[in-house]
Amino acid sequence: MEKQTTGIHHITAIVGHPQENVDFYAGVLGLRLVKQTINFDDPGTYHLYFGNEGGRPGSIITFFPWPNAYRGRIGDGQVGVTTYVVPPGALKFWQNRLTQFEISYQMAKRFDETYLQFDDPHGLHLEIIEREQGDINSWTFGEVTKEVAIKGFGGAVLYSVRPDETAATLVDVMGLEVVGTEGDYTRFKATGDIGNIIDVKMTTGIKGTMGVGTVHHIAWRAKDNTDHLEWQEHAMHHGQYVTDVKDRNYFNAIYFRESGEILFEIATDPPGFAHDESYETMGNQLMLPSQYEHLRNQLEMSLIPIEVRSLD
Repeated sequence: MEKQTTGIHHITAIVGHPQENVDFYAGVLGLRLVKQTINFDDPGTYHLYFGNEGGRPGSIITFFPWPNAYRGRIGDGQVGVTTYVVPPGALKFWQNRLTQFEISYQMAKRFDETYLQFDDPHGLHLEIIEREQGDINSWTFGEVTKEVAIKGFGGAVLYSVRPDETAATLVDVMGLEVVGTEGDYTRFKATGDIGNIIDVKMTTGIKGTMGVGTVHHIAWRAKDNTDHLEWQEHAMHHGQYVTDVKDRNYFNAIYFRESGEILFEIATDPPGFAHDESYETMGNQLMLPSQYEHLRNQLEMSLIPIEVRSLD
């Protein structure tokens, strides 16, 4: 049974104060807060989801905000850099916007592409790349119009404890294709139009430690529940220690830690983020899974209030 993922479903990271998180990803980057919920395994913590106008898989970055938690260290065994993709011609807008908000950046080239590289307020490494592929994001916020808006993920850069083994997992398990090597990096491509380019750093460095400012896991796409169960069997057949299926309300998930020590998830595209609130009101209020609804008053009192606000 050979399988190919279309690319990234979502990326989940650990950050600090939730309002700082909302201000940056909504206020500065112009993404839509598509879901306010809680960490199902730690219900006293938010789980915030940001993406394009519809919360399409391949556009979703999610966060566990832990104010005053210890700082992590980006390194081997983690997603090192999260890449966003914008329409051709939009990079100058983003240079100006980062300057406007006094966010330091640098320009870099990799595989003949120009990247705008910067960090979020809690230390996550981000970059923006122009590409034709991917649907225009019609969500507008502040001065971020659809002509320049982030379409979703361009992909990610993986830092591995064992790069050769991570590369083999991407090809043999996830079905990505090797498309090039340049310097320290090997590039892999999935079949989708966004979230499809993965660069693996083939040299090792310092080991990453989990905490604020680091990516917790990267999730890959499965098209539906039947496909998801096939992925579970497929990954186990290739020697991965895969979890049982977890119901995350907006998708089903399985997890395994590949040999390079990066935590992989495979998540279903459906049911998506509008099944428990309308498309128009997604992200406006705290949504709880049924098992935590009886704790709503307690949770709403303990969680730090957040609001999406224009910073322009």
